[in-house]
Amino acid sequence: MSWGRNVKASPKSGDLTAFIDEGSQIEGKYTFDGTVMMNGHFSGEIHTKDTLIVGEKGVVNASIRAGTVVISGEVVGNVLASQRVELRGTARVFGDVEAPVVVVEEGVLFEGHCKMTKGRPAEVASGREHSVLHLKR
Repeated sequence: MSWGRNVKASPKSGDLTAFIDEGSQIEGKYTFDGTVMMNGHFSGEIHTKDTLIVGEKGVVNASIRAGTVVISGEVVGNVLASQRVELRGTARVFGDVEAPVVVVEEGVLFEGHCKMTKGRPAEVASGREHSVLHLKR
């Protein structure tokens, strides 16, 4: 029951604009429109007003600003979403998460702070710097 709210379903993999598969290693700043799924390794910054999906095999070491972020893999860095963040059961997140809607499934490993805010454009940064965290393994 949505109680008069517009409830947006999670993106489906059939709606993908791009797919970054296992074995890929990318570094830099990635800006895109549409829905992108990452199952490879990415390091740097990600900016979109649309959807980023980090698959179970995905490892992202980046600051992320997006409309919607769905994480099933590993993210090291802060996540700012204008719509929602979903942490699926296999997700490992090391950094802060900020969004109007945050969904956390059982089994998630989350080390950081969570802030639920009113919706705002993903391009707008919060008052503090969203930086990449370096994780020692």
